[in-house]
Amino acid sequence: MKIGIIVAMDKELQLLLPMLEDLNTVGYGNRDYYQGRLAGRDIVVGKCGIGKVNAALGAADMLDLFEPDIVINTGVAGGTGATSSPARVLDVVLATEVAYHDVWCGPGTEPGAAAGCPARFECPLDADVRKALGAKEGLLASGDIFVDRREDLDRILALYPDALAVDMESAAIAHACYLHGVPFVCLRVVSDTPGEGGNAAAYENFWTAAPEATFKAVERLLELL
Repeated sequence: MKIGIIVAMDKELQLLLPMLEDLNTVGYGNRDYYQGRLAGRDIVVGKCGIGKVNAALGAADMLDLFEPDIVINTGVAGGTGATSSPARVLDVVLATEVAYHDVWCGPGTEPGAAAGCPARFECPLDADVRKALGAKEGLLASGDIFVDRREDLDRILALYPDALAVDMESAAIAHACYLHGVPFVCLRVVSDTPGEGGNAAAYENFWTAAPEATFKAVERLLELL
């Protein structure tokens, strides 16, 4: 099995690359992809960049060039504070589904549904794998905005009251995987809690203390696949 891993930012990439054995770099266009082995699996890692367009392009290139059997999106997300078991800073969250919170194609269509696609992209994983990971599970809402203001979070929760966390790339990567017929998994770490006072500062401070061990959740997932 060949597994693709996509992150958005260099900070995330630098947490993952030291974990790979037999590292080899492949340049394509304005991106580099990194092949190696992790947890006994053949891995290709790519940094797509922040936002939906970068995410979709990076995912499409990886899918076309390396033909992974499954794609994992990892990195950070903001916890919404919603749901009966809210995600807090440093919690690992595993998406059961991902959805756009900023897509609507007009009358007669469902909010979140891009043309020809479902309103929510499912993230298929065996129930035993999910249980063994022990992460918080739920919907991740994704769109082209860093969610910091309470009014932005309230708008998202009005659409998706069950949203566990928010991010800026996962739905676009899931969209590309859906069109290529490749399973998609999203496993992220909560860096901040949008809507709470000082959220932007909390996000920045997270990176100064972010433990590399948190991203070991990805390695554990690979062992279970």
